[in-house]
Amino acid sequence: MKRLLELELMEDESQVKAYAEADFETPHNEFIQRLKSFIDDSGLSGTALDLGCGPGDISCRFAKTFPFCKVHAVDGSKPMLNYAKSTLPSDLTERISFIPGLLPDVILPQSSYDIIFSNSLLHHLPDPQMLWQTIKKYSRPGTRIIIMDLLRPESIEDAQIMVNNYAANEPEILQRDFYHSLLAAFSMKEIVGQLAEADLNLHIEQISDRHVFISGVIPDSLRNKMDINEAVETINLESPELYINRDLSLLEFNKRVLAQAKNEA
Repeated sequence: MKRLLELELMEDESQVKAYAEADFETPHNEFIQRLKSFIDDSGLSGTALDLGCGPGDISCRFAKTFPFCKVHAVDGSKPMLNYAKSTLPSDLTERISFIPGLLPDVILPQSSYDIIFSNSLLHHLPDPQMLWQTIKKYSRPGTRIIIMDLLRPESIEDAQIMVNNYAANEPEILQRDFYHSLLAAFSMKEIVGQLAEADLNLHIEQISDRHVFISGVIPDSLRNKMDINEAVETINLESPELYINRDLSLLEFNKRVLAQAKNEA
């Protein structure tokens, strides 16, 4: 079965409410437990990036699991973010920031993150590289990557069976959304191809009849592979701040400074 794109973001308030109040306890708990096992450090500190945060449940679970971390949570749906803000527990308001924006153009407060995670965003995107290239843009050597998403069934009949099995007690609007999400999801083979295209060496595993889990750590080499558009021919050593940005990593900057200084000596 070919992939069938979903039409739009969740902008309808009734749709947002139905999604936010649905019973995602099992998959969301599975995501956090796998993330926790992968990170294996309850005392972890730093800032995490949640791409496609929706109503904020995963962001909150992460913040509670890792009390020394902050979260920048991104979503393209303003109604979804409004719901997330309105239901955010008071004890997490200082550690979770909700940011409106669409991938890959969203502007974030940091140039890189310690952890980047995403649950159920990939299947919403018309081009999967929107996710993978955003991850590369906002990562650095050592950044932990954790992604979970739906897998596309082999047929529309199988998709309907999954809706009946896992969403039979949910509102009709949610059943419809789940059905279309299954049709818009990618296959394991397609995701493997996406990661190869993005030059991301991540582990991919099917963990249920409808879920894939992707994880890994950004190696030292990845952020040093500079695109030709990022080239800086001459670095003004009197004004280094002009060159340190999200496109030119500090490590690469230092390498160029040393090389230039050697040539000028």
